[in-house]
Amino acid sequence: MNEIIKKNGITFGIISGVLSILTTTIIYVVNLELFVSPWIGSIGILIYLILGIVLMSKTKKDLKGQFVFKQAFTTFFIFAVVGTIISVLFNIVLFNYVDPSTKETIKELSMKMMVSMMQKFDAPASAVTEALKGLKENDQFSIGNLFQGALTSILVSSIFGLILAAIFKTKTTQE
Repeated sequence: MNEIIKKNGITFGIISGVLSILTTTIIYVVNLELFVSPWIGSIGILIYLILGIVLMSKTKKDLKGQFVFKQAFTTFFIFAVVGTIISVLFNIVLFNYVDPSTKETIKELSMKMMVSMMQKFDAPASAVTEALKGLKENDQFSIGNLFQGALTSILVSSIFGLILAAIFKTKTTQE
């Protein structure tokens, strides 16, 4: 594997992971309600995509413009895996060892938000009850669920990676 690809992927993955830790810590300290805010999630995705675009641009430049699809996707994939692992490990420590009671507070906030949104969309009471039951029975911050979420995150990130790789790959002269 090309050293530039590995170095850039790991470096940007660490940056992503550290930003995630900072964001989680700030939300934890400032206001737990922000954990269930759609705006915070949207801003997080936007920052992640910007980091990915900067990563791809930098790597293509470092490779002097010779950036084939496989290299581009590999760079993004390394970035996604490293960032996700750092973030998940921090969440495991915070929500399962440092302050496990926070899980219940966030679960209650999630249930309130879900009920409110479902009512806005005129969901039947039975659907609201069923959704609440599922949320109550699920510990979204358990170690297993956090790792399952990490796998899902890596899969979704891979889709972004495929798209960005297609955009940033070197165009061949035969096209």
